[in-house]
Amino acid sequence: MSSANDAKILTLRKKIQEKKSNVVKIKFVPVTNCSIELDGVRHNISVLNQHQLMLLLIKLNSYKLSITDLEVSNVDRPYGQLLKNISISGYTIQEWITDIKLKLDVLLQNVVENDLKELEKKLNTLLSEDKKTELELANIANLLKD
Repeated sequence: MSSANDAKILTLRKKIQEKKSNVVKIKFVPVTNCSIELDGVRHNISVLNQHQLMLLLIKLNSYKLSITDLEVSNVDRPYGQLLKNISISGYTIQEWITDIKLKLDVLLQNVVENDLKELEKKLNTLLSEDKKTELELANIANLLKD
């Protein structure tokens, strides 16, 4: 019975390894200084959680959409160019949006990696002692092959 379970567990471990290798490593290299002030509150996007980043992203996107909806692209209007090139904390709205999306991608990648690690730990605990010993011996034998 345990050998049948061990075979299933090993198959699932291989699938987890494949998923781990398919996870694209994203590095957070921001365009901005990551410190944005909105409504008198300073936010550091490097330390915000997913929920906080999403709310900030929505707010910035609403600003971006409002600029478009207000038809300020006509530079003949005295305020048109000013609103078109509006910056917040020294960076354009689009630069902030880009950084926040990148940070969200990195956080999502971390969640996926952590989930895969947890699954792998669960599977390892389910292996029979004989199979654990066999795998460890095979690992040691591979390390000694030179």
